[in-house]
Amino acid sequence: MRTLRALLLLGGLALTGWGLTGLLTDHYIEHPLDIAEWAVGALVLHDALWLPVVCALGATLARRTAVRTALILTAAVTAVALPAVLRAGTDTTNPTVLPLPYLRNWLLVLAAIAVLAGALVLRRRRPGGRSKAEDPTEEEH
Repeated sequence: MRTLRALLLLGGLALTGWGLTGLLTDHYIEHPLDIAEWAVGALVLHDALWLPVVCALGATLARRTAVRTALILTAAVTAVALPAVLRAGTDTTNPTVLPLPYLRNWLLVLAAIAVLAGALVLRRRRPGGRSKAEDPTEEEH
């Protein structure tokens, strides 16, 4: 196990070094420190704002695992989709840039998450708060 961890560590460090070398030597990147500033800003934004908000909402609003999972999935999907949703339709000179209905698709994914979470909550909602799989007195016919 130690050998595997050491190999994974060396592989990760090698890839990090390769990425940094590419960042510092790429002639298209004029200001590499701007990218480092962006990366640090994203890390601070995530760790100082986004993560505590998601954890606080999950701990206070969602006592059920299905609801908590739905909130986490919603946050992750939103973090990935929001740039495309906000930029869709802004570049009218090239119709192939962001050509899909991103807002509609994002809302459909959020609706699917909500429906699945609701179905799980309703399925588990029975007298006594147990599902059929958890009820030891339930007999199969």
